[in-house]
Amino acid sequence: MTQADFTSLNAAGLNLQAIFNIADLPAELAGEIRQRFDPESRYRQLILIGHGGKRLWAALKDSGITSENPIDDFSSAMVRQWLAAHRHTIIYPARDSLGLQALGKLAGWHHASPFMVGINETWGSWYAYRVVVLSDTDFAPSIRQTTASPCTQCPDQPCLASCPAGALSGDAFDLNKCIAYRKQPASACRATCLARVSCPVGTEHRYCDAQIAHTYTISMRMIDARY
Repeated sequence: MTQADFTSLNAAGLNLQAIFNIADLPAELAGEIRQRFDPESRYRQLILIGHGGKRLWAALKDSGITSENPIDDFSSAMVRQWLAAHRHTIIYPARDSLGLQALGKLAGWHHASPFMVGINETWGSWYAYRVVVLSDTDFAPSIRQTTASPCTQCPDQPCLASCPAGALSGDAFDLNKCIAYRKQPASACRATCLARVSCPVGTEHRYCDAQIAHTYTISMRMIDARY
């Protein structure tokens, strides 16, 4: 096996990478991959690509991409370029893909947070899953990151008090309260999440205001369409 060279992905801000041998994944997940995406078993590996921090947004702006889904399109283009010498299939971004949080847990990136966004001690909540790709590569698999949830070491938990909807005040996140508040015309969370930005973990990696607004404007559009 060879070590993957992530130089081009890192330069594009796609600086989180986890490589799995499909045969070594939990049996249920491996079976789902074969059944849904690779019935002929053409691929050996699943590669999870994410971004942490601010670099992706800057690289996207430098690229000049202005499509309807610019982050998805930019990320997919960078991964296709990176794997140009290998047979591969991108299965996320896609409407019907694998569970991203489950893959994030396998990589050791993901811990649950009260505000329902994954969190870890390095990036806080300022990271995201960008591409899942199946490939015929023979890269050395990644070593799973083993870190504790930063939420268990946060006694003040300012996110709980910062949610104007009161969606974090009970034993579990109240999605209905969150949606009802965000749909209000004067909502302070239409283009942000006050609970998320109040989190003290990884603040040095917090997205710029434009990226935060882009992310939450998309989610608001989905809420308006569904509820």
